Amino acid sequence: MNVRILKGMLVFAICAVSGFSVLADNENPYLYILGVAQDAGYPQAGCYAAHCMPGWNDAGHRLGAVSLGLIDPISNQKYLFEATPNFPEQLFTLQTEAPDERYALAGIFLTHAHIGHYAGLMFLGHEVMGVSEIPVYAMPRMSQFLTKNGPWSQLVEFRNIILRPLQDNQTQTLGRIRVTPFLVPHRDEFSETVGYRIDGPNKSAIFIPDIDKWSDWQTDLSELVKTVDYALLDATFFADGELPGRDMSKIRHPFVTESMEVLKNLSREERKKVWFIHMNHTNPLLNPDSNESQRVRSEGFNIATQGKRLDL
Repeated sequence: MNVRILKGMLVFAICAVSGFSVLADNENPYLYILGVAQDAGYPQAGCYAAHCMPGWNDAGHRLGAVSLGLIDPISNQKYLFEATPNFPEQLFTLQTEAPDERYALAGIFLTHAHIGHYAGLMFLGHEVMGVSEIPVYAMPRMSQFLTKNGPWSQLVEFRNIILRPLQDNQTQTLGRIRVTPFLVPHRDEFSETVGYRIDGPNKSAIFIPDIDKWSDWQTDLSELVKTVDYALLDATFFADGELPGRDMSKIRHPFVTESMEVLKNLSREERKKVWFIHMNHTNPLLNPDSNESQRVRSEGFNIATQGKRLDL
């Protein structure tokens, strides 16, 4: 019998007996999308408009704030990108996909200090999980924010978390995976903001859940997309006018319509790399049957969904 097939059958059998998820690949690391919504999730607190009611009326329609799992079946380690207010549900989803019995939670990477990206750290403290020395990877201002402000400072003091300092464009090597933060322009009231480049042994991704207009960044987005296999990009709002009564020019997120315009000269094959993520509760892309969702797909782009797996 082919050795590769035999190896696969053996891993499958071990997983089945021990309760491990057989979805976890026996070789390649991968990203696992745990959340796709803007910081407040879907539906948003206090929203009882028609577009939010499906989420209130049916728990199956609810979506967590943007988060990724990174799973490596060779090192038996898993990581989180972002610690969101939906941390309990997302941690359970990650547990289902990559159980603690096999996969150690080896770290959490943070992008910035807006609530949907770090508030979930509170569940690591002694009032809830009471973990010990979970590495939290953060940029200098983000680390200082956590160290100097409660209740996060208590996590540091009690060594629930150990801060691992990051620097712009300096790579963290996690076995055969490399993670590189890069600064992006955004509202930086409490910390700087970064995106991440994630390189596996076979494929690579960029993760930019929050950024100001592409014109505010000294990087050519089209050229950047060409350098990776997946580009998970800020899709907070689909288009201008999405928030009635508000001047959306003062909200610097790039509209999805603007992103598609910036990327319109990419080939169809290159556009397939793009996955729109971090969608506000008003964004029609949260409805897969909306005209806007159909337009995005017809132009060759993708819309991120929870449970999607991206092999690295």
